[in-house]
Amino acid sequence: MTGHNTAYLDDYTHFDNRTIEKGTAIPWAVHKDYNTVQSTDRLNEINEKLGTVAYMIIKNDSIWYEKYADGFGTESKTNSFSMAKSMVTAMLGKAIMDGYIKSLDQPLGDFFPEFSEGLAAKTTVGDLSSMSSGLNWEESYKSPFSITAKAYYDTNIREVLLGLEVVEEPGKEFKYLSGNTQLLGMVIEKATGKNLSKYLSESFWKPMGMQQDAIWQLDSEDSGMEKAYCCVASNARDFARFGVLFKNEGVFAGKQILPAEFTKLATTKRFEKDDMYGYGFWLSDHLDKEIFAMRGILGQYVICIPEDDLIIVRLGHKRGQFVPGESFTEDFFVFIEEAYKMLQNAS
Repeated sequence: MTGHNTAYLDDYTHFDNRTIEKGTAIPWAVHKDYNTVQSTDRLNEINEKLGTVAYMIIKNDSIWYEKYADGFGTESKTNSFSMAKSMVTAMLGKAIMDGYIKSLDQPLGDFFPEFSEGLAAKTTVGDLSSMSSGLNWEESYKSPFSITAKAYYDTNIREVLLGLEVVEEPGKEFKYLSGNTQLLGMVIEKATGKNLSKYLSESFWKPMGMQQDAIWQLDSEDSGMEKAYCCVASNARDFARFGVLFKNEGVFAGKQILPAEFTKLATTKRFEKDDMYGYGFWLSDHLDKEIFAMRGILGQYVICIPEDDLIIVRLGHKRGQFVPGESFTEDFFVFIEEAYKMLQNAS
């Protein structure tokens, strides 16, 4: 009864949530040319059209430009949607680093016997992260009858996921299924003995000096499970820190938080013919750059271009139409192109 027919930017207020606790904040560096360049007409147009509420350009790990709209600001919480999938992959890397999980090749069946027979026995935690599990999951947020909708609104997400089956050969090709990340979250929860919010806080929110507590949407209160495939509510500046972490090969504020080899693997294509995805991150070669990105369904982006030491963050209400032959919508390319134009205008 909110006037929406699918998930929206601040719908987290209608769900149970668990706090992701921050530690001691590490202030962002602010570039000497902070906000000295105006946004381009083309950027202004698409931001207005699609309801952008935050747009940031981070150059050399310093905030070079940022603008907020629609009442949002540096501390405004907004739904990550599927950018959370990149965070869960980061948590997988940390769980391997901490010895809770053996490797990307550890079978899913080691954690859940329901997946120990037939094709399911071949499924690994790495297959879940790289979207190649072969699960029978229908990816649809708008259909009220889809399993994605059931996982979003059901009060026992664990039960929903353990009722899935592996129906295609795992580890062979990319197929984007949110159920993969939810199962991966269940693996991390079981392996560590901690809920996902606590492990995310200990592993990243505190050591990376996030400026605010965040919240993670649950399927139900008390013993509820985090919706691992989506729905961390935080602000643009804190989301951006994950871009810095992976751009800098696992190092943040001088600390090696993730192994460099894991961050490189996560941001490199796993399958030759499916070159748009690695492990938890989307990939692009736009402008002949090696780009990786966190991405949410309404055009939430943390876009990383390591060769130019550049990160672009965009949060908003809508995204554009998919470009034929591409795995991204038109706005993704505009946000990148206009950031480069703004940087050129400064020189």
